[in-house]
Amino acid sequence: MIELAVFEVNHGQRLDQFLTQQAVALPGDFSRTMFQGLIGQGRVLVDGFPRKSQYRVRAHERIQIFVPAVTSSELIPEPVEFTVIYEDEYILVLAKPPGVVVHPACGNLTGTLVHGLLHHCRSDLSGINGQVRPGIVHRLDKDTSGVMVVAKNDEAHHSLSRQFKDKSAKKTYMALLDGVPPAIQGRVCSSIGRHPIHRKKMAVVADTRGKSAITNWKIRARFERNLLWTEIGIETGRTHQIRVHMASIGLPVAGDAVYGRTKRSYQEVGIVRQCLHAAQLSFSHPATGEQVSYSAALPPDLVAVLERLEPAE
Repeated sequence: MIELAVFEVNHGQRLDQFLTQQAVALPGDFSRTMFQGLIGQGRVLVDGFPRKSQYRVRAHERIQIFVPAVTSSELIPEPVEFTVIYEDEYILVLAKPPGVVVHPACGNLTGTLVHGLLHHCRSDLSGINGQVRPGIVHRLDKDTSGVMVVAKNDEAHHSLSRQFKDKSAKKTYMALLDGVPPAIQGRVCSSIGRHPIHRKKMAVVADTRGKSAITNWKIRARFERNLLWTEIGIETGRTHQIRVHMASIGLPVAGDAVYGRTKRSYQEVGIVRQCLHAAQLSFSHPATGEQVSYSAALPPDLVAVLERLEPAE
């Protein structure tokens, strides 16, 4: 059971919005959809009474969240492709290939990274995120490749989660962008939230409707077709942040079927997925406190794409 207090600053917020805002400080990985599901099941009580998602919370109320135990009956360890970059008794750093979903969800009940981790690590994974997401501290989209760190015990999980939340963990991506840039580098500071119409998408929204997000980008090479090889650093970790931010300034990730240029064909240069790669991850080792940094080599499909492109004149 998780218990929260409503303060003056939160007075008048919708219950589901309040819970989503508080999620950053909660153990586990919660979303607004997950909270709405718990509310609908009567597992969220306000001063002892179940309320609906649209209920407006009041200052000084106490909210109790009863999270059901997660069963692992369907989580059968199975071999799943990924490359181990580093491993010890506390952490596992890996390179996730494109096309691999990180954890089970509707439509992806087998063949996820979690299934592969269970096969590789057996029982040596943290349990903070429940049995459906053992060891998972952060995520990459299905079609994004690159470096990830996994926690092998709860002590490591707490440390890594704190570093991601306080922004001391640093992530650097490489991306092939599509468009004419306004400069050779830039910084995007725009809040990100759910798209007002397409609820499965994210979008740049007003500060009051989303979470603050900061993305820094720098062009490393220019190619034909207005394609740009770009280094990207993120100071926050919002859902689809790079894809949303870069599309908002007219430089979507090449091959992005959700936020990119859907009418443009990339087949001639071999692009079959969003060209986004988590290249480097730096953080403080949970046990030693040493600052460590790990890199993931570009996967073969991105290497092949870059080899096909001609430099811009």
